[in-house]
Amino acid sequence: MQGGGARHHTAGAEERPANQRRPAPPRRSTQIRRPALNLYVNRILAFAVFMGAFSAVFQLGSMYEHTEEEALAITEEFLKAIRGIDGYGIFLHNLALALPMFIPGFGAGWGLITGWATGFTLSAITTANPELGGMQPLALLYTSPFGLMELTAYSLACSRSFLLIQTLRKRTSLRPALRVTLIEAAIVVGLLLAGGLLEYYMIEAALEAGIEIPGLEAGTQRAGNAGTAS
Repeated sequence: MQGGGARHHTAGAEERPANQRRPAPPRRSTQIRRPALNLYVNRILAFAVFMGAFSAVFQLGSMYEHTEEEALAITEEFLKAIRGIDGYGIFLHNLALALPMFIPGFGAGWGLITGWATGFTLSAITTANPELGGMQPLALLYTSPFGLMELTAYSLACSRSFLLIQTLRKRTSLRPALRVTLIEAAIVVGLLLAGGLLEYYMIEAALEAGIEIPGLEAGTQRAGNAGTAS
């Protein structure tokens, strides 16, 4: 009797854990992935918004109506400043515009001002050279490979400026954001370097093929094309 009872008690003790289901552990991976996913989504949205904003202000600047005298003065001064520029010169010029765009808050505004000023200068050049009147300003950004590289770089920098100011407002740790900012800054440098060299190569190839902008010398054309895509 005692032996049978002991066996029955032992069997019950062994069966009880098998019959009882342990609660499932919390899904930590899902909890960890959601904030990361939100960061990626916010990053993509900010990039897209500033790409659209840069394109919009560039287009607005290119629609400015100059007088003939004003257009000639702006064009001559602009081309004089960048005459003889090469691929590395284009890169350094664009990099000088892009790096301040990373400054929290200020950089976003600086990027939009730069976009408008570039369109404003392009409008002066097209006014001074009526032969260019049929050129679509946004085509410089979206149909040329170097223009798209530069637009991407500026949009990355401006949107990062906006995200940094959001981080400062939330008073969260800046270390992760600064790490990502350094990575994006390296991407911007690479894009602008590749874009500058490619732009110069394409301009040189066009000049060797005998393609010239009426009313401008070859060297001036090289400088002008470098500036309009900046």
